Amino acid sequence: MAKQGSTQKVITKKHMARLERERRQTRLIIGIAIAGVVTVVGLLVYGYLDLNVLQFREPVAEVNGVTVTTGEWQERVRYQRAILINYYNQYSFIQQNYGFDYSQQLQQIQVMLQVPDTIGQQALDQLTDEILIRQEAEKRGITVSEDEVAKAFQESFGFFPGGTPSPTVTPTEFSYPTLTGQQLTLYPPTSTPTEVLTSTPAPTGTPDASASSTPTATTAPATPTPVPELATASPTPYTLEGFQTEYEKMLENYKTYNISEETIRSVNEAQLLREKLTDDFAKDIPQKEEQVWARHILVETEPEAKAAYDLLQNGVDFAQLAQTTSKDTGTAANGGDLGWFGKGRMVTEFEEAAYSQKIGEIGKPVKSSLGYHIIQVLGRQELPLDDTQYEQKKQTALSDWLTAAREEATVTTFDIWKERVPTEPVLQVQQ
Repeated sequence: MAKQGSTQKVITKKHMARLERERRQTRLIIGIAIAGVVTVVGLLVYGYLDLNVLQFREPVAEVNGVTVTTGEWQERVRYQRAILINYYNQYSFIQQNYGFDYSQQLQQIQVMLQVPDTIGQQALDQLTDEILIRQEAEKRGITVSEDEVAKAFQESFGFFPGGTPSPTVTPTEFSYPTLTGQQLTLYPPTSTPTEVLTSTPAPTGTPDASASSTPTATTAPATPTPVPELATASPTPYTLEGFQTEYEKMLENYKTYNISEETIRSVNEAQLLREKLTDDFAKDIPQKEEQVWARHILVETEPEAKAAYDLLQNGVDFAQLAQTTSKDTGTAANGGDLGWFGKGRMVTEFEEAAYSQKIGEIGKPVKSSLGYHIIQVLGRQELPLDDTQYEQKKQTALSDWLTAAREEATVTTFDIWKERVPTEPVLQVQQ
């Protein structure tokens, strides 16, 4: 029996239902809170992964099915910025300590570093070219071994385990052909231009101080820019230990810019493949070419050109008129003599005229972007290429192939790269 005066709490069904509703509400609130926390944590983790992992794997370009990832491209951008900064520091050091004026070069580098998109595009183009070169090298069975890459690194630091190598290019013994009787008549080797007769009216073209010694020469086809030397490369003692020490210092310097050893080695491997591919193209380059020996008179206007042409037709000496009239001040003193040249060395209009004229003929004025040329061809002959000409032919062959390969390749570029161009490392200019 219950004690008298005590009360007993009676739990009704209504009370039980209310308690159950409260428990369900509590569980719901806790569940929502946990879900919110999980969502926030998930977003933070995704944001971190997207920023530090996933974005790096996203492509900025695809070249014939080969992907260029954001991370790979960004490292290359930072590498190129580091190279530019190294050049800036070298120019600045030489200017401050040796008195050379490199103001223009220093300003150009500063401008480039201030326009990240330009360097970003350059890095993208370079990576595209490297993929095309690797694919072509593979077709031709051209490879680069780890030993060759290691040797290239050693030599860039001035370390030659087998001793300093001899020059690989031996200057070619070269002499131009003996002058023919006709050429000796046209251009006596001992003659020098004399003052033109005062009674002979001459065109009044004003000499152009900016004219070069070969104003008709066109700019050679763009030569692929070689990979610059490593930023910290410097002569080291001829010991393995000295090289390894400098190499490790170089790697540590690049790591501060988030540039990996893999990227640095990839750059050097690609450069070696480029060199080997260039040499392979050279197998098809003839060692001789048809060249022309010519001289010219360059004037500004058509009336000046016509007046000079008429004077020459009336017997005025070509060398004399070139000396007093030609605005090509670099060749005028030598009678307008341009020497021997092959195709691709002069502006198109000049070249076509020179290769079509007969020897000794004074051609009618030819207009080019530089002015009006009066040309006299002194010789035309197949001549051997010297080392400089042959090297230029090799580089032109590679450049022409790359141009064609880019046009034929399937290249897709994704504009997201423009939002992800690194702006570091930053140039620290000392005041």
